[in-house]
Amino acid sequence: MNPAEAYILDQSEPFKSILLQLQVFVESTVPDVELKYKYRIPFYYLGGKPFCYLNASAKKGYVDVGFWSSAHLTVHLDKMVTEGRKVMKSLRYHQPEEIDAEVLVAILEDASSVNHKGFWK
Repeated sequence: MNPAEAYILDQSEPFKSILLQLQVFVESTVPDVELKYKYRIPFYYLGGKPFCYLNASAKKGYVDVGFWSSAHLTVHLDKMVTEGRKVMKSLRYHQPEEIDAEVLVAILEDASSVNHKGFWK
């Protein structure tokens, strides 16, 4: 089993359910992504470049979906968290029912369209 998949399956609830749902959304919305295990978390790559990561923080009680090219994103910025980060933006979920499929898919599509632009603006 891929270490990224093991990371997801080894999480306690509700984090495992959130991560599994996010994995389905990412892989079905952006089918060319490749799931790797980088920086000790699941990290998706698109065209050989970082795309987004999934980070479960049981200590803080949430799962983050962080977008590598977030400096270039244009949709649903009001729903994203920066919390002490200069460039990275993420969607944050405490429970599976908080996942808004419409928002997540729109951001994934936007991120895939600007991923070639890199990390910095």
